[in-house]
Amino acid sequence: MPAGTYIVESQATGEVDPRERTDFWSEHVGSYQTPMDFRYADPGTFRGEMTRQGTDTYQLVDWRCDRIEYVRTPRLVRQEPDHDYRFLLPLRGELVLRQDDQEARLTPGMGSLMTLGAPFQLLHDASLRGFIFSIPAREIDGPLNRKSPLATGLDLTTGLGRVVNSMLQSLSAERNNLTTTEFDAVSDRIVELLCMLAVGDDRPDASGHLLEVEAMVRRHVREHAADPGLTGTSMARALGWSLRQIQLALQRVGTTPRDLIREERLRLVRDRLRCHDCEHMTITDLAHASGFSSASALSTAFKQRYGVSPREMRHGAR
Repeated sequence: MPAGTYIVESQATGEVDPRERTDFWSEHVGSYQTPMDFRYADPGTFRGEMTRQGTDTYQLVDWRCDRIEYVRTPRLVRQEPDHDYRFLLPLRGELVLRQDDQEARLTPGMGSLMTLGAPFQLLHDASLRGFIFSIPAREIDGPLNRKSPLATGLDLTTGLGRVVNSMLQSLSAERNNLTTTEFDAVSDRIVELLCMLAVGDDRPDASGHLLEVEAMVRRHVREHAADPGLTGTSMARALGWSLRQIQLALQRVGTTPRDLIREERLRLVRDRLRCHDCEHMTITDLAHASGFSSASALSTAFKQRYGVSPREMRHGAR
């Protein structure tokens, strides 16, 4: 989809001839997700519907359909590389995900983060309704400091998991009342929380104190990203912790104070580039107002992060 656009659209097999329903479903799901093989339990009576909302960065699909198996084979992985991620969350029924010699059986209240860069099988029964949240590889590989998060169930019924669950359902419910900037901003926070949830689940010995430090540091960076004097040392002084504590807390999730500050500043610039109220600001103005030393420093970091220059993103958002 064009850069900077937010779309909401629905598709249903009831709109086409029964003989064409499986082809219709395969075509649309394949274009929204990734090339896969589709194995229908009963092609002659298949029914399905989906509502998709998203931008060029994130996508959330609310779907329900009859029994089906989706398969991404080793051949498809080689021929059609795709390193992005999906977060699966059933709202009704059961999903079975098989990947990396593991099997996750997901029911409402459980979710799994999976990679499209490895073969998988995804099966569900006829009563399924669920969410598929699409996440670019760069949003996962950096924070988690690994390429393939385990395809195991994450508890979304309590604590941080319940917050993630609620945010995804709210994002879906308010689909028609969101702008591009709002959708991406909420999605950014969901991914940040998902990474914390996945890392916490993978580290049963993680110190509760360091998790608290990490959360407070992230909040502080978000609130003060535009301050050109923001550093790991200034954060430590403001929050009352040692720089070493902050470094250890962020190291556990694969980042550093410097990288976290840069990431939040880039997100701030991206949101302002898409904001009509900021159209009067030059790229140099945006750089200085977002904590960067110069327009060239911003442009270099921005293109490395998002694949386009600030100017290109601004023009694409119009």
